[in-house]
Amino acid sequence: MELHDEDTAATPRAMLGRRLRRLREASGLSQRALANVVGYPHTYISRVERGEQLPSEALAEAFDTYFRSDGLITELLAMAQDSLIADYSRKIVAKEGDATRIQVFTSSTVPGLLQIEEYTRESFTVGIAGERVPEAEVRAQVRQRRAAIFDRQDPPLYWAIMDEAVLARGSHRRETTVRQLGHLVEMAVRPNITLQVLPFSKGLHPMMGGSLTLLTLGDGSTLGLVESFASGNGVESPSGVLALVQRFDVARSQALPANESLDVIHRYLKGCAE
Repeated sequence: MELHDEDTAATPRAMLGRRLRRLREASGLSQRALANVVGYPHTYISRVERGEQLPSEALAEAFDTYFRSDGLITELLAMAQDSLIADYSRKIVAKEGDATRIQVFTSSTVPGLLQIEEYTRESFTVGIAGERVPEAEVRAQVRQRRAAIFDRQDPPLYWAIMDEAVLARGSHRRETTVRQLGHLVEMAVRPNITLQVLPFSKGLHPMMGGSLTLLTLGDGSTLGLVESFASGNGVESPSGVLALVQRFDVARSQALPANESLDVIHRYLKGCAE
């Protein structure tokens, strides 16, 4: 579920910057003075006010605390983060919290909700210009916020299938790969999570080069999302969803059982850690 850019003056990012500037000016503070109060560089605050960068969640909370703005900046930050989610996946992301079951297949990256922050950040910075790197931090925050669904008292059933290529192609930093694989091991033993690996030995499969997400809601309906690179397609029609379910079922039948899949992850983890 990838993200996109919005650069018009009406974006939540620009609204946040304008509101912050008004609060600062109404308090008679320069950017440097505000920086001294909240403990962040004035250049950072300047970029936020110009709409060039979103503040971290900690900085947004610091602004709200100082200006006594009743959570306004934090709320605008959440809106800005949500606005970064691509149009094609926005609906299914919005429904994640209502899902009773989430089924995911990925062919090249760790499923989003199972990614650690460093892995997510790197996946968004590979091959992009340096000035875009700060935005990767926001993207990682969005992903981590969504992953909190697993810490609810009633987390959804989560079934993820990964092509073995996901494990074979790690991060540029070995430490990140070790931590990511270790996180998969930790998550795989949770009672609501099933994790399977589709091994190279099975050859071709029906979802080469893409990813699939299926959400089953409380009323029994299912939504689908197919993604490839920076594009995707939401699927809601019964016939379209059925076709996706059939693809997922084929991949599941070819994947290793959960216990054997965990052994494969352990093998890659051991090889990377040595």
